[in-house]
Amino acid sequence: MSKNSVKTKTTDVDYAETAVPQEGRRGFVTMFMIMLGFTFFSASMWAGQEMAAGLDFWGFVKALILGGVILGIYTGLLGYVGAKTGLSMDLLARKAFGERGSCISSAMISFTQIGWFGVGVAMFALPVSKELLGGSEAAMWILVILAGGCMTASAYFGIESLTVISYIAVPLVGILGTVAMVMAVSRGDGTIIDQFAVSSGSLTVVGGAGLVIGSFVSGGTATPNFTRFAKDAKTGTVATVVAFFLGNSLMFFFGAIAYIFVGGNDIFEVMLRLGLFQLAVVVLGLNIWTTNDNALYSAGLGLANIFHQKKKPMVLVSGIIGTVLSVWLYNNFCGWLNILNCTLPPVGIILVMSYFMNREAYEKHAEEKNPVNVNWFAVGGVILGAIVANILNWGIASINGMAVAAICYVIGWFVHKK
Repeated sequence: MSKNSVKTKTTDVDYAETAVPQEGRRGFVTMFMIMLGFTFFSASMWAGQEMAAGLDFWGFVKALILGGVILGIYTGLLGYVGAKTGLSMDLLARKAFGERGSCISSAMISFTQIGWFGVGVAMFALPVSKELLGGSEAAMWILVILAGGCMTASAYFGIESLTVISYIAVPLVGILGTVAMVMAVSRGDGTIIDQFAVSSGSLTVVGGAGLVIGSFVSGGTATPNFTRFAKDAKTGTVATVVAFFLGNSLMFFFGAIAYIFVGGNDIFEVMLRLGLFQLAVVVLGLNIWTTNDNALYSAGLGLANIFHQKKKPMVLVSGIIGTVLSVWLYNNFCGWLNILNCTLPPVGIILVMSYFMNREAYEKHAEEKNPVNVNWFAVGGVILGAIVANILNWGIASINGMAVAAICYVIGWFVHKK
């Protein structure tokens, strides 16, 4: 019996089908580094560019704080639920949406995360091949395959590999990127407030907060996949909220300074202008890697839930798809991925509400005798929430979607109670 236990622990350190036991839990520093690395993604700098173009400095800061608080509440609640139960997003979804209903949320998170993984691979390969190898198509694809392969490998080996990458990448990206940002500001005209003053003023603080939330709300929905490894609920919640606020804020500032300094949206471009090519490649690669392996890890868990397969083969499938389609995704799919970002907050809020409204059932970790196949009110809430989030031109899209989904879920809860 002991041999079987050892074998299980050796072959499934990621606990894809069960709650993470206490011996698999980790402390605050490790969780903080993993979650901080998750936020280090170049696509978040796009939001920083838009905010810098439409807001003055103090408007930028207000939008950053407002959006960060809302995003922190959302991801913090998901982080708490994941850490408290030890369950992945997909296992939580089985309880909230039903056994087959959970496939909908798993498909949504897998689809978006594979998409962003592919975009991230191209975001590294395209500019580096252009600067280093003249931008030839052969050079581009060599870098695409190399980057996609390395990022897939770290996701394949699971939480252990994600931890190592985060410990290496987070300090390097944070320090080198910040130094480049300070150098760029010091070379500009006047203070940072003066440099922000050239903005068009076409964006409101609420609009800016919407960009802050939308830039990472899809990835944030997968928070339980990582906080389930936290040693307790407090560790998972605090690590999530602090890491997401700091990491996202840093990415937005990187994007804003890139816009002000070079008219772009990436710290890579700033570092090139400063003559720091080698360091720029390191920062760009690690910046994307820390998010891409987390994204692929979540996609693998989602596909494993849908097809009832092991996580590792599903990570490989996800990585291959994302790598092969990376350039196409980058050129054609970013707009669609932003639309899909609005579909995931309804999933997250239903997971949170399901836990707090049925806490005892979650914390028992026992299999239900007659599990629900599909919770149609939860599924309907996601569909209606996504529609409202995408078509209602008022307020913040993700919050609108969550509100509709929450109402649908509560109605369903009372119906089932009766």
